[in-house]
Amino acid sequence: MLITIPDLLAPEQVAEARAILESAEWVDGRVTAGHQSARAKDNEQIPEGHPAAREVGEMILRALGANPLFLSAALPLRIFPPLFNRYSGGQNFGTHVDNAIRQVPGSSQRIRTDLSATLFFEDPSSYEGGELCVEDTYGVHRVKLPAGSLVLYPSTSLHHVTPVTRGTRLCSFFWLQSMIRDDGRRSLLFDLDLGIQVLNRELRGNDAAEKTSVQLTGVYHNLVRQWAEM
Repeated sequence: MLITIPDLLAPEQVAEARAILESAEWVDGRVTAGHQSARAKDNEQIPEGHPAAREVGEMILRALGANPLFLSAALPLRIFPPLFNRYSGGQNFGTHVDNAIRQVPGSSQRIRTDLSATLFFEDPSSYEGGELCVEDTYGVHRVKLPAGSLVLYPSTSLHHVTPVTRGTRLCSFFWLQSMIRDDGRRSLLFDLDLGIQVLNRELRGNDAAEKTSVQLTGVYHNLVRQWAEM
């Protein structure tokens, strides 16, 4: 399941974050790559734990916690502190799959990477290339979103970033562990939740519809109760 979260950050938040990030120290992006990814990775990154990364990361985490679409799609249990990268001058990231387990810097906590996320900070017209290409059973999905928008996709997916041939691609990326490990089950719950929301909006005041909504809500929570890992 690939889900787009539009306008996670407002334009003024994007501008503030971009100013903070552009003034930060940048290093070779391979510092956080695993053995396989390091051979495919060509970009720059802000070091983990850098004050700029923490400041903008906290902004992102607050926005995620207040976004109903994200919460419904991800059912998050733990979120890895957001990281930041940029591509320019032909830089790219070859086809790879994300590490299954990530250790949170400065702690003993580990996160199972169920979902990967990329948040865009630049207008798509300001750079050429830089599409995030995610492969699944239906083919390759090419993603290049407006500034402030985020894409969620299964961390099990093969994916790559195409070369940036003009301008600069600036993004945040991170992983999360969901309460629902299985992507198929998570997709079913997401569809059920969206259907319940539509039913509640469209048929308010109809006693039969309200009863059905309550029944479906019960099914939703009972499935979460059955499938959730805490």
